Parts: sequence; C-alpha cells; structure tokens
Amino acid sequence: MPKDLSSWLSYIESLHPKSIAMGLDRIKLMIERLQLQPEFPIISVAGTNGKGSTCAMLEQIYKQAGYQVGCYTSPHLLRYNERVRVNGIEVSDDALCAAFSAVESARTDLTGGTIQLTYFEVGTLAAMWHFMQTRLDIVILEVGLGGRLDAVNAFEPNCAIVTSVDLDHQEFLGDTREKIGFEKAGVYRAGIPAICGEVNPPASLVNYAHEIQTDFKCIHQDFDFVLDEDSWQYTVNGKVACLLPFPALQGAYQLNNAACAVTAVEALQPVLPVKYADISTAMQQVQLAGRFQIVNGSSSETRLPRIILDVAHNPHAARALAENLKVSKSLHKQTPQSKMSPGKTFAVFAMLADKDINGVVEALKDQIDAWYVAGIEHARGATAADLALIIRNVAPKASIKVFDTADSAYRQACIDMQACIDVNENDKIAVFGSFFTVSSVMQLLSGPQ
Repeated sequence: MPKDLSSWLSYIESLHPKSIAMGLDRIKLMIERLQLQPEFPIISVAGTNGKGSTCAMLEQIYKQAGYQVGCYTSPHLLRYNERVRVNGIEVSDDALCAAFSAVESARTDLTGGTIQLTYFEVGTLAAMWHFMQTRLDIVILEVGLGGRLDAVNAFEPNCAIVTSVDLDHQEFLGDTREKIGFEKAGVYRAGIPAICGEVNPPASLVNYAHEIQTDFKCIHQDFDFVLDEDSWQYTVNGKVACLLPFPALQGAYQLNNAACAVTAVEALQPVLPVKYADISTAMQQVQLAGRFQIVNGSSSETRLPRIILDVAHNPHAARALAENLKVSKSLHKQTPQSKMSPGKTFAVFAMLADKDINGVVEALKDQIDAWYVAGIEHARGATAADLALIIRNVAPKASIKVFDTADSAYRQACIDMQACIDVNENDKIAVFGSFFTVSSVMQLLSGPQ
C-alpha cells in the first residue's frame, strides 16, 4: 500500500476511469463492509453555492458550544487535509493514511471481490471512517455534487439543508432548475428537518419535500433574516427569535447561509442544545478561505491594492460576486483622492472548460476594468485564448491580457495596477473562476516574500 499521503492521493485518483460516477450502490456496499453506522447526528448540506460557508458556520457554532464536531467538505484549496476537520483542525497525514488504508482493505476484500470507487467516494468513506474512530457529538457533511446520487447521501442525516439551486453540473444533474432542484432535494428524508435557503425554490424541490413528509422549512416563509444597522434579526414564522452580529464571512449572501445554519441548530436543539450567545460568538469568528476573502499582498510591494479571492465558478456565484464588488466600492476608507474614482477592479480569471464561462463573464463584465486571463493545468481547464474570445464576444471593448498561469496573470495585474496614475484605496484585484485559480494565487501569496 502507499506509504504517505501524496502517494495515497495519487493512488486513489487512479482507481476509477471517471472522476465522477453517480450512484450509491458501490458506496453502500462499502459502508456495510466498513460497518459505518454512526451514532452521532449528521447534518447534510447540499446546494449550488453556499455549501462551504454554511458548513463552516455550523462547525463554528457547535465548536463554540463545546461539542466535538467533525466536518467534511470539498474541494480543497491548498491541502487535502482541509477536507476533513475535527473541531476546526485539519486531520493529520497519518490519520488520513490510516483511513485510506481501511477503505482500501475493505474495497479489495477477496471474499466479495474488488469494488471500483471514485476519488470522491474513497474520500467520503475515509472521512466517515476517521470520524467514527473519534469521539464526536455531531458531523457536518458537504455534498459534492447534486444530492440524490452523491456519495454523502449514502449516510442518513438528522437534518438536511439545500442552500441554493441554480444551473451547474448540467451534464450530471439536468439542464433546468426543476431537474437540478429534484436532485438536490434527494438529501431530504421523511420526518426530519428539511431546510431550504433558496429564495425561489423549484417546485420539484418543494413538492418532493412535501411528498415524503419532511419537516420542511423555507427561507422567507418559515424563517428569515431582517437587517438592522449593525446586526441582523433571525426570525421564525415572522417573530424575532434572536439578534445576531453579521457573519465574519464577507458578502451579503452570507446572511442566507447564516439563517439556514441557525435554523438547523434550532431544529436539533432537543439533541444538542446551543445557546444564542454561542451562535453570536461563532458568527463573529467563522472563517473560510476563498469566499470573498480579502487579503493583503506582499509587504515588499508598494501601493498594492486589496486582493479578493473568490471561488465563484458558475453564474449564480458570479452574480453574487458582482454585487459584492459593487457594494465594496463604498465600504472602504474614502480620501479626497479616492472620492474622485470608485476604484478599479482587475480580474485574474481562469475557469474549467465545462463550466458556463459565458454566463460568468456576463454577470461580471460591468464590474471589471481589465481582464488578466489564464489557463488551468488540468484536463478540464479552458485555455486562456478561449477565455479571451468569450470575454471579447460578451464585452467587445474589454481590456484583456493573456497568460499561461494564474500566478503569472496575478503578478502582472499587480504591476499594472501599481503603475496606474490614479491609484487609490478602492482599487482591487479579484481572483476568481475556479478553486484552481484561487489556489494558484493563494500559494503565491503564502510563499516566500
């Protein structure tokens, strides 16, 4: 068997000819072999966007309340270990290797034959195996793709959330919101809390939730949020339940995610009581990389603008990013110089070819002053030339520069912005389009200065 984490990751990536293979038969057989019948409560989180943020909030809330909490998310930005956390701490390489070894031993059981598993299926089983070796009070599982046929859905949740529904992964989930909504509703179960954070839920999702007799709760109907000047009210059936601080995660859309997380916590109060004071503290402490994350560049660089890292990779997320970029122009320090201009936004942009590139560009074209496009070193990566062509078709007058890699695009964006005569505090570089794009620039930022 492989000896270290890097070798294990290479090995499990080679196990299945396809990176995605929908269906639960294989993983359910593995669950039986590994005897993965957890006794701790599980919250499953699905949705087109907002899954990672909602999981991070739930993780922080239960940690703040003193519970032992496991959290499984995907994909990762810098290290695979990011995917499997206990009490907010990434599990060690050795722990992951032990979990992969256990899965491999069960997969190749000579009495039952060898089971083919995808990279994500192995990772999901390994995460749950590790969680079961640890004394945990609750586990939060992020669905990888869709819901109904995703590996995470092989485990029975005590509460299920669908954060949002929009077009993405159409080749697997269908080409309409109704089809995709039905797939995501597959995480719901009869008799348990089924939470929906989509403000305009497809009828397919709502009907399925009612048909199987879930305890269905929808935002703007059964629960909601109301903005105050420096806080927000969490409401249930139109009545204020508590007053909470804004989440530390940037972006107005995070209040939808926060309301979903609080609703899940409320639903599980009889099992895991949580005080509002703990929810309040958790909201101020929660962190998640790559979700409208504002960071600083190298200390050796002068006049470097704000850098915004956002993994937005579909039109739904791109519209949210565009709104946040628009709003952020008025959120920062104003000087006589900056009042003369709302600030420039340079985009470092790279995407996978099978995503709706046109839709993402259309959503963001009015917020971007210059595009620095790059390819992604991945079989599914779109070329920089293809991205430039799409941008040119959507925005004929756009300023576009082409690069081989996202980090080289970022370096040039920094140089060009510092060279601008009218530089001001509202200038920013937005890095978006894919987890790969953000990861590339994050590695550059975290390297030797």
